[in-house]
Amino acid sequence: MVAAIRRRLVPIDQRLDPYAWLAAIAITVIAFALRLYHLASPPGKIFDETYYATDGHWLWEKGFEWDANNNSAGYVVHPPLGKWIIGLGEHLPGFGYDEAGWRISAAIFGTVSVLMVIRIAQRLFASTVLACAAGILMTFDGMHFVLSRTALLDIFLMFFILAAFGAIVLDRDARRRRWLRFIEDGGDPAGRGRDSRPAFTVPWWRLIAAVLLGCALAVKWSALAFIPVFVLLIMWWEVGVRRTAGVRHPIRDAFLDEILWIPACAAIAFAVYLSTWSGWLLTDGGYYRHWLRDTGQSEPAFIGALQNLWHYHQEAYGFHKTLTAEHTYQSASHWAPIQWLLLGRPVAFYWSGDPLCGASQCAREVLLLGTPLLWWAFLPALIAAVWFGFARRDWRAGAILAMCAAALVPWFFFPGRTMFFFYAAPAEPFLILALVFVLGCAINSPPGVPQNENRQLVGSIFAGMFVLLVVLNFAYFYPIFAGDSIPYADWSRRMFLGNLWI
Repeated sequence: MVAAIRRRLVPIDQRLDPYAWLAAIAITVIAFALRLYHLASPPGKIFDETYYATDGHWLWEKGFEWDANNNSAGYVVHPPLGKWIIGLGEHLPGFGYDEAGWRISAAIFGTVSVLMVIRIAQRLFASTVLACAAGILMTFDGMHFVLSRTALLDIFLMFFILAAFGAIVLDRDARRRRWLRFIEDGGDPAGRGRDSRPAFTVPWWRLIAAVLLGCALAVKWSALAFIPVFVLLIMWWEVGVRRTAGVRHPIRDAFLDEILWIPACAAIAFAVYLSTWSGWLLTDGGYYRHWLRDTGQSEPAFIGALQNLWHYHQEAYGFHKTLTAEHTYQSASHWAPIQWLLLGRPVAFYWSGDPLCGASQCAREVLLLGTPLLWWAFLPALIAAVWFGFARRDWRAGAILAMCAAALVPWFFFPGRTMFFFYAAPAEPFLILALVFVLGCAINSPPGVPQNENRQLVGSIFAGMFVLLVVLNFAYFYPIFAGDSIPYADWSRRMFLGNLWI
């Protein structure tokens, strides 16, 4: 009986390939080299670097955003952490307030996110091959590549969301190890009272996830959509480990044992979020910093600063809620998430027709576009993941699909808002994990069914060919991801969907 429970409880991380780290590091080095190559090209501030690279510079100079044109505090509608990180890159040794300086942070965070997705896939699937496939797909995805070479906020948002997910997966492993030790030491989960539970331990990985979620919120408020999903996943896994261990009332006990950690994690996330506003709070020149005083109201020293910050947030929320201004590259207003998966409206970050390529007509563009073969596989992969998840009752499918839903579904509820393709960035690693999950199901038989060698061979060949074709597809589109100058005719041939991509 104990042996059977042990097989079901033992975390996947105890069965990892010892050479998995070597493969992960090799792929990560390739990803970093790709993102670092000609990082300062194209020149100048492209697309929204105009705002974020500038804000990052002034945050490190003054502690708050500054509008140099009007010689006054700058009014911005996103929290400061992403801009602090961009500004940090400008202060790294060998860098400065130039293209490489304001883009290097994105390159580093983008590269580390490749490593994270490999290690998360390794823990989820216990397969170095599938983990490497996830890392290669992210390395050679156009959206990830472009965002990793541009001083925008979305790569940092994606990074912290992915890291928080990795942390709760590690928390799941740690909690299962805790129950396993309890049972192997002679504990009786089917008993009553405190003796039927493992000894109290602090769920450190869960607290780290709270810190990372606070960081994600401090980059963009859209991270709020992930909080209920994280809570549901943690509680689902806590119920699951108790049910596997043989607890009498797994749902009730999971609720009683774990519910107090939710407000604790919420307090940690809020404290982290608030700390990222320290530059604004500890200086006097920020926008709305002394709103109470400036409007003739009493402004107590500490509470007044928080009231002013709250007013700032109310105004920023009002801006986001009423943002309906038309933009050339905005997504469809009512079905934007579906359009993102279909690559219906990419975003041109940079364009120049200067004759640098040697032809009579040249085109130099940085187009935020996912690698087409990869992104057009996501929608069928999501459908297949739902099927395999239900058919095999696989918790991994549920977790991955829940994260995809948190990243995409909320945008359906803002049909009038101006939205862009890069809003899909937090979904990308989980879309890749969903695709890799499906590839794994195609290769391997369901649990409890003997492996079919022919199935494994055919499935492995298909998966390998797909990954290779994604790499080749990326290579074909590389000039419009990296901003290389190419003949206009060559650029035009890459506009597969015509005016939708122009």
